[in-house]
Amino acid sequence: MAYKSEGYREPAKPVGNVAELFAGVGGFRIGLARAGWKTVFSNQWEPATKVQHASDVYVARFGEDGHSNEDIGSVDSLPRNIDLLVGGFPCQDYSVAKTLNSSKGLKGKKGVLWWEILRLVQGQKPKFIFLENVDRLLKSPSNQRGRDFAVMLKTLGDEGYTIEWRVVNAAEYGFPQRRIRVFIVATKKKRGAKKQTPESIIGKTGILARALPIEKLTSELQEIDLDDEADQISTRFNKGGGKSLFMNSGYYEDGVAYTVKSEAKLSKTAMVLGDVLQPDSQVPDEYWVEEKRLKEWKYLKGAKSIERTHKGSGTTYNYAEGKMAFPDLLTNPSRTILTAEGGNTPSRFKHIIQTKNGYRRLTPIELERLNGFPDNWTQRDDQEKVVADSKRAFFMGNALVIGLIEKVGRVIAAEIEKLN
Repeated sequence: MAYKSEGYREPAKPVGNVAELFAGVGGFRIGLARAGWKTVFSNQWEPATKVQHASDVYVARFGEDGHSNEDIGSVDSLPRNIDLLVGGFPCQDYSVAKTLNSSKGLKGKKGVLWWEILRLVQGQKPKFIFLENVDRLLKSPSNQRGRDFAVMLKTLGDEGYTIEWRVVNAAEYGFPQRRIRVFIVATKKKRGAKKQTPESIIGKTGILARALPIEKLTSELQEIDLDDEADQISTRFNKGGGKSLFMNSGYYEDGVAYTVKSEAKLSKTAMVLGDVLQPDSQVPDEYWVEEKRLKEWKYLKGAKSIERTHKGSGTTYNYAEGKMAFPDLLTNPSRTILTAEGGNTPSRFKHIIQTKNGYRRLTPIELERLNGFPDNWTQRDDQEKVVADSKRAFFMGNALVIGLIEKVGRVIAAEIEKLN
C-alpha cells in the first residue's frame, strides 16, 4: 500500500472549540481538525528541561495565538467557549517503562497533574472531555491496583459527567503501529436523556463504540461500587494489591463503574510497517547499521538470562529477557514507538529493518508516519532551527495515533451537532 502523507489545515466551518492540554507537538489538534474541530487554546510545558522543544514545534506549526507555554498549575482557567477538553496527560507514573512496584500513580510527581485537569474542568464544565493514557493506568498503583483510575472516575463523575473508557490497539483499526492506549471520553449529563443499559453503551451506542466498533463483549459485565467519597476510595480501593477490577472496556455513571472485556472489530484494510518506509535512496548514511555492529544488535534483541546482584540486599538473581524480532517485520504493524527510539547506539527496543540495501533504523519521517503526522512535521522549531533527530524520535514516542483521534472526534462532532 503506497503511503500518502496527509497535511494539516484548519476547518473552514468548525463544529466546536477545543482546549488541548499537554499538547506535545499537536497530535490531538491535527486529528480533531480533520474531524471539524477548531483548537482555540493549548498548553504545553515540560518541567524537566529549560528549552521547550515540543512547545516550540507546536508554535512553529500553529502559531502563538491561544498557546500557553507554562506550568498547567499556572493556567487560571480555560476560555469560556470550550466545547471539548482533550489531553494525553503525562503517563510516566504508569508507563510500562517502569515496573508496577516502582509506579507511583497519583502520588507521583507527574501523576498529581490529574488534579489540575479536574480543577480546569470544575471551572469551565465543557460538554465533552477526551483523554488518553497508557493502559497501565487501569492497574495503578501496584499495592491497590485500579485505585488511581477509580479516583479519576469518581472525581470526574462528581462534576456531572458520564464516562466511557476503552483500551485501544491502533493496529486493530488498520493503522501501522501496535500502539495500545486507554481512551477516556466523558460527556456532560443532559436532563431528560434516554436511559440506556451499560452493555449497550459499551458495545454499540456509546461514543467510543461508534468511533471504534466492538465485535463482541467477551465476559460478564461487572459492577464496581464507587459511591464512597474520593478520599475513602483512595484509602480502601482494592486494598492488598489484588488483580485490577477494571477490564479493557467500561462505563461510569452515578457512583457505579460497569466493566467488561471486549474484542475490537478488526479493520478490513490494514497498513503495515513496510507501507510507511521512505525509499532507501532518501535515507541518510547514519541510519544504516554497519556490518561490524550487527552482532551487538542481534545480542540485545535475543533471548538471554543474566545473573545480577540486588543493590540493597546483595542477593543474586537471574534477569531474563525474551527474544525480539530481528529485523522488525515489514509485513506487520510496527511495535510501539518509544521515546528512546532516536540515536544510533544499539538497543533492544529501537526498530531495525532490513531492505535490499541492508539493515537500518527508522527515519524521523517514518516515525511520524507511524503516528499519522504529516512528513517532517517536527523538523523545525518556531525559530526555523532544525530539531535534532533524537528529539524528533522522542516526540513520536510521546505522541498518539492521529487517525484514532479523528475517528473519535467525528463522533463527538455528531453529538455536538445534535445539541445545537
